[in-house]
Amino acid sequence: MTGRPIVVVGGGQAGLQAALSLREHGFEGRLDVVCAESEAPYDRPPLSKRFLAGTAGTDDLTLRAPAFLDDRRISLVQDTHAVAVDRADASVALSSGGSLPYDRLILATGSTPRHLPVPGSAHPAVRVLRTVDDATRLRTKLQPGSRVVVIGAGFTGLEVAATARGLGCEVTVVEAADRVIARVLSRPVSEHLLRLHRENGVRILFGRQVTALDGVPREAAVEVLLADGTRLPADVVVVGVGVRPETALAETAGLDVADGVVVDEHLRTGDPRIHAIGDCARFPDPAGTGSLRLESVQNATDQGKYVAAFLMGADAPGYTAVPWFWTDQYAAKLQIAGLTTGHDRCETDGDPASGRFSVRCYQGGRLLGVESVNRPADHIKARRELAALRVPAAAAAAAAV
Repeated sequence: MTGRPIVVVGGGQAGLQAALSLREHGFEGRLDVVCAESEAPYDRPPLSKRFLAGTAGTDDLTLRAPAFLDDRRISLVQDTHAVAVDRADASVALSSGGSLPYDRLILATGSTPRHLPVPGSAHPAVRVLRTVDDATRLRTKLQPGSRVVVIGAGFTGLEVAATARGLGCEVTVVEAADRVIARVLSRPVSEHLLRLHRENGVRILFGRQVTALDGVPREAAVEVLLADGTRLPADVVVVGVGVRPETALAETAGLDVADGVVVDEHLRTGDPRIHAIGDCARFPDPAGTGSLRLESVQNATDQGKYVAAFLMGADAPGYTAVPWFWTDQYAAKLQIAGLTTGHDRCETDGDPASGRFSVRCYQGGRLLGVESVNRPADHIKARRELAALRVPAAAAAAAAV
């Protein structure tokens, strides 16, 4: 299929990687990447850190310069949305008018921040962080002495809290759970991050529910109302309560959707001419525990590479890459290999008080993942170890005969 058109919907990490890898594998046909934003594809993780702190600009975020993409005949269709997929006609309709034909379609539509379903959530002092425009507007509010309330102690919320403290803001984090990043991290690492934030002056409230955001619409400040009656005055409120996959395009095209676009081990939807990758895709767990959807640069990049190789006829087994993640907060770099959710036992290597340690998480006798704080060698070793464990059971059994 070296000469037939391919359309990629989504100009983020997954979509761009798929396009670049297609050219690397020798694809010579028309290649369109539909981008909802006007900026060239850019790196999102620095938005909550270096970019928000003012130590990186938009040029520092760019993944590939437009000239680089032009040289590889990758056409960026920018500042427009794909609004419909005509599977019978094999074309994608655009909000700017017209349509793009495809022989293969790759959905890399990403995810969208969840908003708080409470009164006052549309107040101008309430922000989310997903795009460079979001970060640019938020940065103007983070002045020394500004009162910042972060709702949600997940990765993004804590990164914003750390950056805001570094800029001299007064920061309060409101979390419904009983610890930070409770859905993802082991208790030892969660407790370490909590100590780190409190040592840096962040106030964190656990087990609290936000019931309303109270403020005059034209005024700059707002109050965050909690279920226990607490009122938190804020100059800016940052909502970090997770994201939802962008599946509307797939739904209207009649594809299976279940908290993500459902794909098989080759990242194909129920229509073999359409693939889905990155944050929007729900794919079979190589560990055999069902299906999962991941929100990470690594997953987006690896799935972009995989789908390009598959489309170009590579003799590829199903997608089996080991998930890994990272976050930078203050002087701590946390790196996670694997998925530690559901572990029933953990072992700590190193002393958390030193700020350098790793936690190995198990379910029964099976290693699920390793969380490493300022121990990069442990992280690399864990990724290799987990990759070896992902050999399909049938192949492992055959090798043992």
